[in-house]
Amino acid sequence: MAAQSASPSPVQSGQRVPLARKIRAYIHLTKPQVIELLLVTTAPTMIFAAGGVPNLWLMLNTMIGGAMAAGASGAFNCYIDREADRKMKRTEKRPLVTGELNDREALTFAWLLAVLSIVYLYVLVNPLSALLGFIAILLYVVFYSIFLKRRTAQNIVWGGLAGCMPVLIAWAAVTNSLNWTPFVLFTVIFLWTPPHYWPLSMKYAEDYKAAGIPMLGAIAGAKSVSVQVVLYGWAMVICSLLLVPVGGAGWVYTLTAAIAGAWFLYGCHKLYRLAQREQATSRTAMTVFHGSITYLTVLFIALALDPFVGEAVMSSL
Repeated sequence: MAAQSASPSPVQSGQRVPLARKIRAYIHLTKPQVIELLLVTTAPTMIFAAGGVPNLWLMLNTMIGGAMAAGASGAFNCYIDREADRKMKRTEKRPLVTGELNDREALTFAWLLAVLSIVYLYVLVNPLSALLGFIAILLYVVFYSIFLKRRTAQNIVWGGLAGCMPVLIAWAAVTNSLNWTPFVLFTVIFLWTPPHYWPLSMKYAEDYKAAGIPMLGAIAGAKSVSVQVVLYGWAMVICSLLLVPVGGAGWVYTLTAAIAGAWFLYGCHKLYRLAQREQATSRTAMTVFHGSITYLTVLFIALALDPFVGEAVMSSL
């Protein structure tokens, strides 16, 4: 007899799913862990754009609208990837794999949430934020999930554009415009995505191979992947410091960006050294993965604190 999966018990055809379990399945479909990470960048960007605490209702509505747009993107992705998810241990708990939701329920929910998110941002934030939310959904669902994911090992690089959009939405929500400052933050997240995700793909290389998805960590050796992680890591840290001359960031942000960047780069170089000696393990890779989350969180906390504490560095020179 085959070993039982650690995922929730599969739903048999025709079996009724309890309401509470169905609700949890819809929440799971939105990939809440991804939404949480996106919101980490939204609120601090709004605070920095406002030079203090923006209107709290505006902040709340922007975060709700952004969360719904991200959730819709995640739901569409789960629908598009449902066959691949059935072949991967990492995704065995997704509701279309367990049968807690059927294809029609998932697709209907994704469309409803997408439309609601755009209308919500348009009415309660502003039209520019709604447009940017719409673009974010298109980038993740069409550009990444449908076209790129199965065609190139650089899928997560360009697919990561969608994950950069919350800072543009946040800035537009406060200023109803865009300038170079939010695009610096956009580029930081863009450059952060490969050293964040490629170590994870190293751990789940066999999953991606089974699903036929050419993630770099699945089709290239640890030596090659670690080189890319280091290069993108350096580019990310250098870009983060551009917020000083471009965005007028103060001492709090500047020191944090330098120290947190140095700490994260140390982890990237450690992965590189071990990979070159063929001593890198999935544990080493996951240390970089988790470190990338810590780095981004600390960086944006500093961004939020900067208007209250930090004097602009360039003006003091």
